[in-house]
Order: sequence, then C-alpha cells, then structure tokens
Amino acid sequence: MATLLAERLASSSSAGRPSPTLRCYEGFRASAPRHSVHVCRQAIQTIRRQIPLRIECARVGGMEIPNQKRIEFSLQYIYGVGHTTAKAILVETGVENKRTRELSEEELTTLREEVDKYTIEGDLRRFNALNIKRLRDIGCYRGRRHAVGLPVHGQRTKTNSRTRKGKAKTMPGKKK
Repeated sequence: MATLLAERLASSSSAGRPSPTLRCYEGFRASAPRHSVHVCRQAIQTIRRQIPLRIECARVGGMEIPNQKRIEFSLQYIYGVGHTTAKAILVETGVENKRTRELSEEELTTLREEVDKYTIEGDLRRFNALNIKRLRDIGCYRGRRHAVGLPVHGQRTKTNSRTRKGKAKTMPGKKK
C-alpha cells in the first residue's frame, strides 16, 4: 500500500521534487506545510477508491475462514469443527471441496446453514467452561485437579505434566 501510494504521488509531483503530500506520508510532517496532513488523507482516500475490492475471507459460523485454502481445511478454523466434522458438513451440503474463494454465494449460504446446526465457537466454549465449573463446585477429584491446575486424567506428575504445571520451579536442597 505504501509503495503504491508513493509511486502514484511521485508520478503526479512536478519538477522532480517530492510533493508535500508524499513528504507527509513518509513521516516528514514537521517540514511539510500545515495543510499537507489533510492533503495526505485525501490522497490515501482517492487511492483506496481506485483499488478494486477484494474479499479476503469468507464468514462462516461467526468466524472468518481463510480464502486461499480448500473448504475442508478452512472449516477447521472454526472452534468445534475438526477434520471429521468438516468432511461431514461437505457431504451433507453436497458442496465440492474447492478453494474458499471459488465458492458461489449459494454454496456459502448452504455451508453457513449447515455449520449453524453444530455447537461451535462461543456456545461450545461456554458449555465446556460450565462443565468444568460444575466439577469444581461439587468438589470431585477432576474438579479439584482443574482448580489446582494439575493433570485431570490420571497422568504421572513426578516428572512431565509441564503443560499443566508450568515452567519448573527449582527447589532448594532437592537432590536425587
């Protein structure tokens, strides 16, 4: 964007010297005239209007999925949609597995409707958080392990389990 602006403004400047708007964009606002900031904003707005509109991402399930990847893998960017679920969605909708940018508006609409049938994103996060809170409240073994921040499913903790426990804290006087 910056190089495009610089090229367009340099081509429009007269007598080979940079215009005040170009100096403003490059960060020399102190040496530029007072109105140059306004002129610079106008120049940027003009160039923005001339750049053709490009869709960067498609929005499915309240999440922007990548445009350049195949739809089977793009759907996996949604929390709660894995590989198996993405394949099932494609089979149920009958949409061909092509790049997201190549999808028509009707295909995107059918994908959105199918994805909305699943528990995804915020609802799923809330569901999981409420389940953990319930375990903590009733005081069961798993709830206590969640509260203390230790592994929940019976893994060993004398060594390993660094993901749950965090970085190792050295203990004075503890030798093998």
